[in-house]
Amino acid sequence: MGELRVIPLAGLPEVAPGDDLVSLLGDAVERTGGLVDGDVLVVSQKVVSKAEGRVEEADDVLEVILREARAVRRRRGDLVIAETEHGFVCASAGVDRSNTPGDGWVVLLPRDPDASANRLRDGLVDRFGVAPAVIVSDSFGRAWRDGTTDVAIGVAGMSPLRDLRGTKDARGRTLEATVIAVADELAGAAELVLGKTAGVPAALVRGYDVPPGDGSAREIVIPPERDLFP
Repeated sequence: MGELRVIPLAGLPEVAPGDDLVSLLGDAVERTGGLVDGDVLVVSQKVVSKAEGRVEEADDVLEVILREARAVRRRRGDLVIAETEHGFVCASAGVDRSNTPGDGWVVLLPRDPDASANRLRDGLVDRFGVAPAVIVSDSFGRAWRDGTTDVAIGVAGMSPLRDLRGTKDARGRTLEATVIAVADELAGAAELVLGKTAGVPAALVRGYDVPPGDGSAREIVIPPERDLFP
């Protein structure tokens, strides 16, 4: 692997329901010089949700959170850790009050983030003739760690995991349990030039050897029924 670059896609206007996000992102990509083979486009969930109309006014935000939750895992007052219909476990079932269209509005997660990523990828292929991998990212907390980091909630054109089981480490020892969440790593790398206050909703990651495949971000989620210690 050569030089790894993270290129912010700046200059996008405020995205509203019904906006052509492919066109807006394509214009931003053109301003950086276009796409090359192997590029990964990381797009914040917030702009995807806005373009898809996943915004609403809410008099009772908690009611919206409980509606969006498939199951509540922990609750303390208005603080809710919930499992979404996608299987993600996160704060407020992904319901967000930051960077909304206005006071009293909330932004919800896309209904199908993988489908959102695939639509963006298809549109960019039509425009540029190059098929980037696409990641829809969102900020999640981690168990027993402070702070948040961006993770992949939707992917297209790549495997979200790199399975190293059966390969050997530098000392020749066979790896038995190592699976790398590369889509999460790429989302976190892109977040370094995005962020809630930077006003940059997307970035290109260039120079990374992306695991091939047609995967889903749900592959990263461990289902409750899986026995981690068989």
